[in-house]
Amino acid sequence: MWAKHGVTVAEANEALEDPDRVLIQPDYNSKSGSSDRVIGYSRSYGDLLSVILVRHQDTLYGSNGWRSNSKDRAIYSEGSQS
Repeated sequence: MWAKHGVTVAEANEALEDPDRVLIQPDYNSKSGSSDRVIGYSRSYGDLLSVILVRHQDTLYGSNGWRSNSKDRAIYSEGSQS
């Protein structure tokens, strides 16, 4: 799924390490409630990324990531101003 969206795991990891990242728990699109969304900046990608993490037995796994849409950009902007 990563390649489909043109995001590498390394780029997603940079977004997860962004000190200004925003965690949405659970992800607002999660039907099961078992995934989280992190919005963060990836330096090597050069833009904001939305990364989906799935919880399984108390461990988080990276599931997917893509360039953040306008909704996630607004959430990130609001979060970084807090």
